[in-house]
Amino acid sequence: MDSRVDGAEEVETERSSSPTGIPSPIMDRNPSPPPDTADGEEDGDLDAIGDTVYSKHWLFSTLTRLIHMVTEHSEGDSEGQMQLPDDDEEDLCRVWDMAMDKDVAGFLQEFKATDILLGVIAKSRCPRLTEISVGILGNIACFPGTCLTLSQNEDLGAVLLLLLGDTDPPTLLETSRLLLTCVSQKDVCSLWLQRIRQQTSVRSNLCFIMCSSTNTDLLEKVGELVDKLFDLDEELMKNWITAQPSEEEADGESCLDVASCLIEAAKQLRSESPNGLEVYLHALQLLTTIDEGIQTFAAPDGPGKAVWDFVSDVVCEDLCQPNDLPVVLQEQKSILVQAFAVLQALYRCQDQWCSRSELSVPLIGTILRVLQYHSECKHDDTSKEDTGDEQLQTLAEITAEFLADICIQIPKETVADLVKKGYLTEKTSLTAAASLVPNFKTSFQHLQSMLTETDPQLADMVKKQFPV
Repeated sequence: MDSRVDGAEEVETERSSSPTGIPSPIMDRNPSPPPDTADGEEDGDLDAIGDTVYSKHWLFSTLTRLIHMVTEHSEGDSEGQMQLPDDDEEDLCRVWDMAMDKDVAGFLQEFKATDILLGVIAKSRCPRLTEISVGILGNIACFPGTCLTLSQNEDLGAVLLLLLGDTDPPTLLETSRLLLTCVSQKDVCSLWLQRIRQQTSVRSNLCFIMCSSTNTDLLEKVGELVDKLFDLDEELMKNWITAQPSEEEADGESCLDVASCLIEAAKQLRSESPNGLEVYLHALQLLTTIDEGIQTFAAPDGPGKAVWDFVSDVVCEDLCQPNDLPVVLQEQKSILVQAFAVLQALYRCQDQWCSRSELSVPLIGTILRVLQYHSECKHDDTSKEDTGDEQLQTLAEITAEFLADICIQIPKETVADLVKKGYLTEKTSLTAAASLVPNFKTSFQHLQSMLTETDPQLADMVKKQFPV
């Protein structure tokens, strides 16, 4: 894992289309009006934004109307929730969609749209209006130049992080998307990481979303954001995994540890979003790469056993099933790498758990099946292109290493069950031996010894092929 800031991707290109609020302690003024249009030009090419057909005058008028609308409401019944008229919502959604265009995004930036939208967010008492405003900013941030200018606005940075404590799922989704877009651009990611480290509510708010939301889109985006933060900033990951709940959080769900929250979100996404599940498994895998993460998972009352039970169940029930064709590894290789990496790390520290999980025979069976399928794919003439697949090779290596950890002390009763239930056959025994002998001879020898006691005939066959 590269935790350095310069490990960020060049650009997060995802943009948001408009789908058919909270007060800020920082912004207590009304939004500033946009600057006057140059020379009042409103027609022909001078009114067009860049090379687009979008009108500067229409955009100017729409944002001016937005300012007046929010100002009037904030000066009137500021406690009541504002209703966004259908016509105004439709026009603002057009602006949202228009902001996906680079020329429009640049014009909006020149137009001081960031300040305008910040003021709108700060004054808004309409969740839909807040969502649209953040969505427009999210599209503006998709371009490096406009993202840099937007990110340098300290007030906006503070307000967006506070928005993670909002209760409106669409607003949370757009806020998470905007933050992910910013931290994915290397020119500004260090600035955002610094803000996130300083704003402690970010961790508790994201944890609360992960452990309580049922919104698939929101959980996916929050997972991507957390995974990205962990990948970019190892110190932040250490701080989050070791953070203790504050007194004011003691009675709330937000005091849950990060790992438990990741698992809750993964459970929610398991049947709805395989890609989302993979993102959460990768975040868990990143936690296993630091000492603080391993210590948390190894703690007797920690989340390690719950993570083991969940990931084991996913592997045994959802991935690489007996009736699947070997080519299923191409589809599932990425999530299998994450799952086996997590399980292997947890297997090495589970002796410290209050109640150690019994080694699952079906889990070992899946490990053997993955190695068997990989062997068949490798020798299949129709899959020659797979031989250079680095991710498939990584899967084979981590699976073999995990099997070696298990076999170094596998009991005779487990080997007998593997044979009895058809997991350890002539074919899978030879595949296991081929995977273990080159680098894990001690593990192979112990497995062979146990196999000799349970099924001498099968053991002799393996010994003839691998006389170690």
